[in-house]
Amino acid sequence: MFGTLTEEVEAKVPASKAWAIYGSLELGKLVVGKVLEAVDVVEGDGGVGTILKLTLKPGLGFPYYKEKFTKVDNENMIKETEVVEGGYLDIGFTLYRIRFEIKDNPNDKTGSSCLQKLTIEYEVKEEFAANASLVTTEPLLGLISVANEHLLKAN
Repeated sequence: MFGTLTEEVEAKVPASKAWAIYGSLELGKLVVGKVLEAVDVVEGDGGVGTILKLTLKPGLGFPYYKEKFTKVDNENMIKETEVVEGGYLDIGFTLYRIRFEIKDNPNDKTGSSCLQKLTIEYEVKEEFAANASLVTTEPLLGLISVANEHLLKAN
């Protein structure tokens, strides 16, 4: 069973400023203690192939998971990660991919705001199909909220 969830959030900063956080390891540093307990770089420097271990706060369903950066497109401001250990993979999922896209806001001719598009793609084995209901954008929207708060203060 394959599924997709998408959300789009506006940020009152230029796309380039938002991408400076999303396109790097900076996002992980911002959310430690707020959304996540810890973010550890297992390998890599923030480019494709980087692996992070994300330790979740109690009550978020999983103690941790590891994700691998599978796409970091600085030109189009797109970053994709896939869970490679733990998390959703432990409950019957064969794919759990997160994509962040930063785009200029087409309704803002001044360039002072951007749109942050979040997409979750997942695939779950049929015998675990009920677990698809556990997929939610809420934790990632929390992450976006923390990032946007930081961006507004720094702007």
